[in-house]
Amino acid sequence: MRLKDKVAIITGAANGIGLAAAERFAREGAAVAMADYDADMGITRAQELKEKGLKVEFFQVNVADRKSIDSMAVAVKAAFGKIDILINNAGITRDGMLSKLSPDDFQAVVDVNLSGVFHCTQAVLPFMLEQGSGKIINTSSVSGIYGNVGQTNYAAAKAGVVGMTKTWAKELGRKGINVNAVAPGFISTGMTAKVPEKVIGQMQGMVPLGRLGKPEDIANAYVFLASDESDYVNGTVLHVDGGIMM
Repeated sequence: MRLKDKVAIITGAANGIGLAAAERFAREGAAVAMADYDADMGITRAQELKEKGLKVEFFQVNVADRKSIDSMAVAVKAAFGKIDILINNAGITRDGMLSKLSPDDFQAVVDVNLSGVFHCTQAVLPFMLEQGSGKIINTSSVSGIYGNVGQTNYAAAKAGVVGMTKTWAKELGRKGINVNAVAPGFISTGMTAKVPEKVIGQMQGMVPLGRLGKPEDIANAYVFLASDESDYVNGTVLHVDGGIMM
């Protein structure tokens, strides 16, 4: 198993990509802290994975609230004894054209998708520094690399994630901590389920592979970057987008 005896925190783990990652990591031998804002959904999903014989525990957290994050990190350390891996996967969208995007919607996305990554990473960093090792994987997006119409807030936050990833890779590499990012393309999740079928068809037509990605496609990338196989990968942004932005 590629993650045997590792302890991983995955934010946004109650559904979508985060849930797929939690199951995949646990099947690879990790003890998984499933962190999410939605306590009801998180407890339910964690119980379902436990019934499959997987080692997971749910921890409620608001990644936009530093006190909540600090409490979660301490609780995970107390429960599992260490923190080897952090997957900053939690994210939200509040799309709108620039002329109509409200300041509140702009700030809400930045608070979760950018500030949340900063706060979660800073909260677990002392534990990783103490043990002299760790893997931090941040979730960016192709929108953060190339921009996207109607996503000023989301693109700005995800671009910021890339900048933080590269900065932390330079700061923490000599301390035994690898920092990388994944940039998903169009992925079939609860968010895309609300998109009209015609638009989904257009999105698929833009992808050279001819389909939207699956949450498992992103989970696979997370596993690689969290495993010993990526020990010499640092400061990279791994595109998992079906080739849409070639």
